[in-house]
Parts: sequence; structure tokens; C-alpha cells
Amino acid sequence: MNGVMLDADSLGPGIDLGPISTQLTGWSIYPATQKEDVIDRVEHADVVLTNKVMLSREVLRHAKQLKHISVMATGTNNIDLAAASEQGISVSNAVGYATPSVSQHVLTLMLNLVTNMPRYLQDTQTGQWQKSPVFCRLDHPIIELSGKTLGIIGLGELGQAVGKLAQAFGMTVIAASAQSAPSPNPTPSNIARCDLPTLLRRADVISLHCPLTPDTENLINAASLAAMKPSVFLINTARGALVDSQALLKALEAGHIAGAAVDVLATEPPTLQESLLQAPHPNLLITPHNAWGALESRQRLIHQIADNVRGFCASTPVRQVNAAVPLPHS
Repeated sequence: MNGVMLDADSLGPGIDLGPISTQLTGWSIYPATQKEDVIDRVEHADVVLTNKVMLSREVLRHAKQLKHISVMATGTNNIDLAAASEQGISVSNAVGYATPSVSQHVLTLMLNLVTNMPRYLQDTQTGQWQKSPVFCRLDHPIIELSGKTLGIIGLGELGQAVGKLAQAFGMTVIAASAQSAPSPNPTPSNIARCDLPTLLRRADVISLHCPLTPDTENLINAASLAAMKPSVFLINTARGALVDSQALLKALEAGHIAGAAVDVLATEPPTLQESLLQAPHPNLLITPHNAWGALESRQRLIHQIADNVRGFCASTPVRQVNAAVPLPHS
């Protein structure tokens, strides 16, 4: 069988692809794949690996030999899962591989917001400390996390890991009740569930960890931002389209919320017209979707994808996310 990896460069440098490359007899590994090249590259493949390349119904219609897709990420919104099921194509993803990396990134963003760290670093680099009439600078507010409430939207493995770190800083953690199917992860006894309006009203920090679906797109919009405390900090390391960027900008500029930090944008890489990047906002931190990027996490991802392909070849699916499909023939 032949395999195709569509966007190998998205995995970053320093990783060993050996666990994947040994699973099939032949591989075509592309650094990146543009939209106009997708059909040609998947047309004769039995197995396709993709991180963010879109596999639409139209693309899958041309992939007559395709039997398995393994998404090199947790989110599967770039795959038409219904079309894949109709064609007998199994789809698997990766789960939990980047939990340590992402959870520490969330806490890094949170700490930078509450300590105003970027402003203080900039002031020091521009000589403001040297001009101080006293031994220190206290120009920007510093807030303790201890005693504050963290609201988590999406209490899966990652949300629970973030909650555990927040509790180590003395925070109370609450989580939004599941909107659809109950989470497979039991709610820890020290985290209280509440409805979303209550969470928006109570939380001092809100962190998003839910998937992007039609129900969650623009979940954070003008109305939900207006329901938050003016002192709240919003963090999004999940998917950019969970947040209405125009509404977020207006809320930040008007002081309706205290600050935000995002690791994801609706379009990635962003265009030159991306509104959140048009002008610097001291209360908005943006990192380039690298929360997951620790070397250890990326290598765990490779091993999970290898497991997915191995499971497909052995007719024992691993981490399959779409409806049951016919098992492959040897």
C-alpha cells in the first residue's frame, strides 16, 4: 500500500518519522501541499496523513483508492467525515499527545497577562527602570492568581490538565457543562460544573479547550464578552474560529474585558489583513499556534500516527473518529 503525508513541515524540525515510514511499503512525503495540488497527491494513495490540509467531499471523490486518513492533530474539522464514511474511508486522529506542552503554554499566557510581563520587559529594555526614582517599577497592575476563579470551556484531558495547574496556584476551577454528549472524562471532584452563562459571569480567567463545530463557532462573541467581568482574561489555545475576532477587538479597546491571549486564529497562517495583528494592543498577546510544539509532544504525535496506520493495516482501528466503515482487505 502507498501512503502520502501532505504537510510534513507542519510537524517542525527535530522529529523522527521512522515509526511512520516503516508501516507501509511506499511513502510520498510532501513538505506542504497547496489547495490546487491536493487531488493529484491523494488520487492514488491508500493512506493519507494530514495535519491541516483540507480533505473535502470533492477531494475524497477523486481518491478512489483511499482507505484510511490519519489526522496529525486532534481536531478533525478539516476532514469531511460524512463523505469519508460514505466511501468506506476510516479516519483516525491523535489524542492527548500535547497535553503537557499546551497546558504549560496556557499557564504561561495566563501568567504573562496577570503580571503584565510583556510591558515590564519592554520597559526594562527601553531604559525605564534606570530612570526610576525608587528601586522598582510598578507602572502596570499585577494580579495574583491565588483566590481567583478559572472557567474552563471544554473539560477533556487538556482542560483537566490546565485546571490542575491552576489549582496549584490557588485558583478555584469551574467548567462549563457539556453542551451535547457527556464527556468521556469524568469530572474531578474538585471542579464544579455550571452552565455557560454562569461561567461567563463568575470567571476571572476563561480558557477555551473545546473543539470547533458548527455549534461552537463564534462561541465567544459580542454577547458572551458582554456577559464577562470587566476584569476577566480570555485565553484561546483551541481553535481560532471559536472567537469572533472583531467582537474581541472591540471588547479589548473599550475595556469591557481586561485582556486576552490567543495561540490560534481563524485563518492560519494569518493574512496581512488579519484584524488582530493590524496594530499592537498591550492587553492582547498572540503566539503563532505553537502551544503544542514541545519536541516531546511532537514525537508522541508521530508514535500515535504510526499506531493509527498499524491498526488500520491490522483491521484493528485505533482512535477512529468517523462512523464504522468496511475493514480493509489485505
